[in-house]
Amino acid sequence: RQAVYIAVGIATGLLLFRIRLAILERMGLTLLLLAYLMLLLVLVPGVGVEVNGAVRWVNAGLFRLQVSEPAKLCFIIYLASYLARHGEEVRTHVSGFIKPIGLLAIASLLLLMEPDFGATVVLAATVMGMIFMAGVKLLQFSGVLGLAGLSLAGMAVSSPYRMERLTTFLNPWADPFDSGFQLTQSLIAIGRGEWFGVGLGASIQKLFYLPEAHTDFVFAVLAEELGLLGVCVVIALYALLVWRAFVIAAQALQANNAFAAWLAYGLGIWFGLQSFINIGVNMGLLPTKGLTLPLMSYGGSSMLVMCAAVVLLLRADHETRCTAEGLSASGIAAAKRAKVHR
Repeated sequence: RQAVYIAVGIATGLLLFRIRLAILERMGLTLLLLAYLMLLLVLVPGVGVEVNGAVRWVNAGLFRLQVSEPAKLCFIIYLASYLARHGEEVRTHVSGFIKPIGLLAIASLLLLMEPDFGATVVLAATVMGMIFMAGVKLLQFSGVLGLAGLSLAGMAVSSPYRMERLTTFLNPWADPFDSGFQLTQSLIAIGRGEWFGVGLGASIQKLFYLPEAHTDFVFAVLAEELGLLGVCVVIALYALLVWRAFVIAAQALQANNAFAAWLAYGLGIWFGLQSFINIGVNMGLLPTKGLTLPLMSYGGSSMLVMCAAVVLLLRADHETRCTAEGLSASGIAAAKRAKVHR
């Protein structure tokens, strides 16, 4: 089934690669409304599917769609479009900074109603990272960042469920057969891997000892089977992906492809942040969150969306190279600048 998801993701990516970024830029507001619609739809009784006490999925026929995944991508595309059109306002006026923060607050509220605290953290951090890269004033950024941090901390402390996850994360061995079971089993799997692992497919922890071994905790199984060497290779590959995204973004800025630049920055931050959180959770460095490991965890929603994100990075790089060779830059903002120069 996962092979089918990968095949569909690649086929969808090939179609998506043919779409010019200027079209996506013009669709920014439409995609934002689509993200809100999906987040609202999952909350409708009878439409949303409940799993482990959370309503995060809708039945899409052949598979269940986790709406937070495409919603995050749609929001990133919208914000890239907004920064391309209103970058100067973001840097010079507080109104340009507050508008996307207000839209983020609405999306975060809908995510928390599912509840999906992990997706909320990833989306909020990605949006803040994109706005920071756009050059917002440090005082404004620090104030909103501090307020967001206090709000998330308050929600974590006020919820017994989230508070239990925090205390378990600090000392999982205090209750290794109940609240700390998942993390202790993950640490056992990582410890068994030692330097070179027990061999591909030879994991014992994935045989119903480690919960969610194929999704949220697939990294622990990988560490058990491939050892520290395999872990270092995987982390290096994610670092390479993030580095390439930032290089593409920097080159797009030099070519006046503002939308491509902010889109690449956003996707790079998203990949890096979600990978870091998932690996940190598996290693006991961060509280447990229901986040997949990009391009590796089982699941159709994550695989399709992550394939689309990689293709968008390829498209941004392709259009930037075309611009460097003398072809016109894509995007609304670039077209306006070209008109002014003429």
